[in-house]
Amino acid sequence: MTPQPDRVLDLFTHTGAYHQGHFRLSSGLHSAGYLQSALVLQHPQYAELLGQHLAAMFAPFPSSFVISPALGGLIIGHEVARALGLPFLFTERNADRTMALRRGFTIEAEARAIVIEDVITTGGSTREVIEIVRAAGAIPLAAGSIIDRSGGTADLGIPRVALETLTVATFDPSECPMCKAGEPITKPGSR
Repeated sequence: MTPQPDRVLDLFTHTGAYHQGHFRLSSGLHSAGYLQSALVLQHPQYAELLGQHLAAMFAPFPSSFVISPALGGLIIGHEVARALGLPFLFTERNADRTMALRRGFTIEAEARAIVIEDVITTGGSTREVIEIVRAAGAIPLAAGSIIDRSGGTADLGIPRVALETLTVATFDPSECPMCKAGEPITKPGSR
């Protein structure tokens, strides 16, 4: 059973993971809201619960493995893989900031992948992982996240699910009303 959306957001609020202010997101966009999934996922019982609920949404997608972008997708991707009984791989950025499969991980041609992220805003990191899967000759079946903060508009080119969908305004830095008002900015992400 998938948790009710207000229960997922309640976990973020309860753990102090839903912040209000002026933030520079890892996508480079600015926002008045920021979701720090690590503060929820630091609690193993919450990570396990969210992973189980997200994994249940992938029942129609018979998969070979789960893959996530580091850093944000590591814990939830691992929990989804554990719930599905599948191997878990992750990508990470090289020194030149390109996403790559490292640490001896390999993807077999024709293998079927589920891509998991903690929070999707533009879908940029998830799309990079999808391309790595395709470049290996494997098949990205679907993607998922705990939170979709795009309001459902992020297009990954494959089916996508989320436990919670929010519409949180994002702004190009040149058009950010908080910047224009002189509000200090925080960069809380991993990039």
